[in-house]
Amino acid sequence: MAEKVQTGIKGFDILTGGGFKRKSVNIIVGGPGSGKTIFCIEFLVEGIKKGEPGIYITFEEKKTKLYDDMKGFGWDLEKYEKEGKFTFLEYTPEQVKKVLIEGGGVVDNIITKQKVKRLVIDSISSFALLYEDELSRKQASLALFELINKWECTALLASQDTSKDEHVVSAAMEFEADSIIILYHMKQKGERIRALEILKMRGIGYPERTVSLGIKDGKGILVDPTSVVSF
Repeated sequence: MAEKVQTGIKGFDILTGGGFKRKSVNIIVGGPGSGKTIFCIEFLVEGIKKGEPGIYITFEEKKTKLYDDMKGFGWDLEKYEKEGKFTFLEYTPEQVKKVLIEGGGVVDNIITKQKVKRLVIDSISSFALLYEDELSRKQASLALFELINKWECTALLASQDTSKDEHVVSAAMEFEADSIIILYHMKQKGERIRALEILKMRGIGYPERTVSLGIKDGKGILVDPTSVVSF
């Protein structure tokens, strides 16, 4: 039985039999406002509580705003940063491309120095746009996954969903990822409905149903494994 890494999201950890597989690379997909960033930060905060430092690499979030927003859930990222348990890196997609070419660079040094065990990249969609054709994207995806595997981190990669097609990430990333989680934020009869679906998870059986998801101040992501959602 593979060792599991809990996310701290109780309902999700129940659905997956304990969370993500240790040292796995996982993709979380969703549109604007679906809760991707909150899910990712909660995953990192849970690691910090368990003695596993984390690193958050973003192309889109501003540090001050993110830190202020996360305080509403009781997560003091500034405090964790000062304690050497959390690292925030605001990169451009081009800088991440350079990291791949260099085989790690600055990120590699931080991961080694801070003994990072959990990694988030938010989001890989901007990175994928650097490559014009599927072959280039495939090669870059393989290089990224190989680098993460070298770091021996449990990784969560956020992806912006801009279509209604089930093929929500590039074919290369979809094949290489250990799991794919989809967050929905759909309008139904004038109300926004949140839900979560496990599209793929290697090595375990998982429920093939879409379940209710909520976001609450002071508690973060709330998943109800027993509440099935239909769109």
